[in-house]
Amino acid sequence: MEFFSSSLYVLLLLFAVTSIRGYQLGRTVLANLMRFPVGACPRRLGRRLSLQIRPRWLPDLSIAEMARGYMTNSDLEDAMKQFITRCSHISRMYSIGKSVNGVPLWVMEISDKPGHREAEPAFKVSTLLDLQFIGNVHGDEPVGRELLLLLANWLCDNYRKDPLATLIITKVHLHMLPTMNPDGFSLRVRGNANYIDLNRDFPDQFLPMNNDEEARQPETKAIMRWLKEYHFTASASLHGGALVANYPWDGSQSKRREYYACPDDKAFQYMASLYSHSHYNMSLGKEFHEGITNGAAWYPIYGGMQDWNYIHGGCFELTLEISEVKWPDANELPALWEYNRISMLNLVASLVKTGVHGRILSSEDGRTLPASVAINGINYTVIADQAFGDYHRILAPGEKYEVMATVPGYQSKATRILLEDDEAVNVDFVMDPEGGPQTTKQLPVSINCNCNCDCDKTKIYLAGLEGWTHVEMSLVVAVILACFGILFKRKTLLKLLKQRPLLGPRRSVGV
Repeated sequence: MEFFSSSLYVLLLLFAVTSIRGYQLGRTVLANLMRFPVGACPRRLGRRLSLQIRPRWLPDLSIAEMARGYMTNSDLEDAMKQFITRCSHISRMYSIGKSVNGVPLWVMEISDKPGHREAEPAFKVSTLLDLQFIGNVHGDEPVGRELLLLLANWLCDNYRKDPLATLIITKVHLHMLPTMNPDGFSLRVRGNANYIDLNRDFPDQFLPMNNDEEARQPETKAIMRWLKEYHFTASASLHGGALVANYPWDGSQSKRREYYACPDDKAFQYMASLYSHSHYNMSLGKEFHEGITNGAAWYPIYGGMQDWNYIHGGCFELTLEISEVKWPDANELPALWEYNRISMLNLVASLVKTGVHGRILSSEDGRTLPASVAINGINYTVIADQAFGDYHRILAPGEKYEVMATVPGYQSKATRILLEDDEAVNVDFVMDPEGGPQTTKQLPVSINCNCNCDCDKTKIYLAGLEGWTHVEMSLVVAVILACFGILFKRKTLLKLLKQRPLLGPRRSVGV
C-alpha cells in the first residue's frame, strides 16, 4: 500500500509538470529547493514552501472557524469605500489591477492632497514622500489587511489632533494595499488561486529562471506596474508566523544560509530596529537579536518582493512579521493593533525626520533635472523625479556622508553632511552645464520668512559658493543680513530655497 501511494504521488507530480500550470509549479518547487542549506531541517515548512498541494474540493472543517471575525473580500472593499466617504478630505481609492479570479486590488492613498503629485516622499505601506504598506501577501496571513484599515481610520480620526498623524498626512503620501492576495485569503492558502507563492514570483538577481514574464502571476505584475508608476521611497509588507523585522538581502549568491548584506545594510538595520524597538515586544524575543534579521541569515528565499523593490524601484522595503501565529483568532486583533500601531507610525514618520532630501535644478533656467544621487562609499543610486526634480535618500543617522549628484551634460557636484538623529538634511543641487562657468546667477533666488515657524528647530547652511563673483556674494550676504534683521525683530525662521516644503526639522544646504 505504501508503494502504491508513493507511485501515485509521483504520477500526480508528473501530470502537474506536463499540465498548463506545470511550468509554474516546477519553477516554484525548484526555487524553494534551492533555499534549503545542505542538512537543514525545514522547521517552518508552512512558511517556506511555495507549492501547496491542497485540492479545492477537499473539505476543511477549520475554514469557517478561522474566518470568523475577519472581513471577507467584499467586506474589506465596503470598509475601504466607507472610509473614503468618511475621510474624503484626506484620502482616495484606486485599483492597481485584479487577481487571478478577478478581484480588484484596491489601494487607499492618505495625504492632505490625495491624488496630487508633489515633491514629498512616498511610502508604499505604495515624489512627495511616497510610502507603501502591503498586507496579505500570503493568503493565510490575514492580520495585515485588518491592521491597515485600523491604521487608516486612526490617521483620519487624529488628523490635526495628534502631531504624528498630522505630520504623516501633511508630509507623506501613504499608499495602503490591504490585500495583495484576495484569492488566497478566500481559499485559506498561502499562494494565490494558481497556488503560486507571490513572494517567490518576482525577478531575482540570483535566480534567472524567475525572469520569465510569461510565468508571472497577475498580482505580481500589478505590483511591478504600480512601483513603476509611483516613485516610492520606502515600503513595508505585513506577514505572519514570526515576530521580527526582516531586511535585504533575502537571498545569497551561494544559495546558503548566511548574512548577506546589501549596500544600504546600515540604513536597513536602522529602519528595522526602529520598528522593532517601537513594538510592544518584538525586540525582546530570544530567536532574533533586537527583533531584526537579515533575510538570508534567517533563511534565504528567491523571487521575493523585498529585494526586487530595492533593486528595480529605488524603494527600501522591510518584510514585517507582525504575529507569531499566521491566522490568530479574531479577538486578538485589537491587541495586535496596539502592539504594532506606534511601530507603523514611527516607520512612516522616520522618512520625514531623517535622511537626505532635495531637488536638482539647472543653473541656466531653474528647470528640474532627473539626476542620479549617490552616497560616496555606498554602491546604490537614487534617481530624482523627472517632473519635480526631487529625491529622497534614506540613510542611517549619526554619520557623515558625501552626497553626489550627476546629470548627463552637466558638471557633477558633491557636498559633505553630518546626519544627526531626528534631523533630516535638505540638499538642493544647482547644476552647471558642461563647459560653462560654475555659477548660478541665472537662477532666481527667493528667500521667504515665515513668521509662524519655530526658529529653534531648523538650522540653515549655505554651501558650494565656489565660483561666485564678489558682487554676487556681496548681494547674497546683504540679503541674508536683511533677513536676519527681520528674524531679530519678529523671531521668525528663515527659509531658503522654498521651492519644496521642509519635511520636519532640517538643515538646508544649497550646492
